[in-house]
Amino acid sequence: MSSKSSKHVRDKWRSKSWYMVIAPPYFGNIELGSVPAQEEQGLIGRVAEATLYDITGDFSHQYLKMFFQVYAIEGKTARTLFKGHEYSRDYLRSLVRRRTTKVDGLFNLITKDGFKLRIAVSALTLSRIKTSQEQIIRKIMNRIVREKSVALTLDQFVQEMVLGKIASDIYNEAKLVAPLRHVGIRKSKLVGQPAVLPEQAPVAEPEEEVEEAEA
Repeated sequence: MSSKSSKHVRDKWRSKSWYMVIAPPYFGNIELGSVPAQEEQGLIGRVAEATLYDITGDFSHQYLKMFFQVYAIEGKTARTLFKGHEYSRDYLRSLVRRRTTKVDGLFNLITKDGFKLRIAVSALTLSRIKTSQEQIIRKIMNRIVREKSVALTLDQFVQEMVLGKIASDIYNEAKLVAPLRHVGIRKSKLVGQPAVLPEQAPVAEPEEEVEEAEA
């Protein structure tokens, strides 16, 4: 690379400012890292990735990837809202066993405060089960997540979702139908928000559906 090209690259980076991306208040305003931008408006809509471990400090949460979307800039701080989460591929693959059944449920929900979420729930059994048992477990999933979404605001729902409270409620009821090894909300995505929402920018509509996980 010529000295002229090197100088151009250095000048390009020197002209950018650095902003600290922070998680929403219900995740303790944890710092997610610094990002550069030439203009602060260029950060709006950008999605930052972290693990739940980065937020909680609990090593057992390392498998859960979290996504936060920048919606506002305050000085050198980029504020975010929850955009979604998913299990890491390695963790999801480790859950699957031969001669067992994986019961999946995909649900579109609206929280108490009007946010729209699409979530994917998975229950993994200890042995193969009947189709009728799968149907009952899926109905339990559907009822519990809808009851939760109606009763909880986005921040409350997201906390119960990623910290395992909703999955635990499903497990405790579904285990009476068939022996279970794991129940979890393996993926979620924020797909819409209320028309009137002070201090927050609109959430971009997703380009694709939540994909089913590979067995």
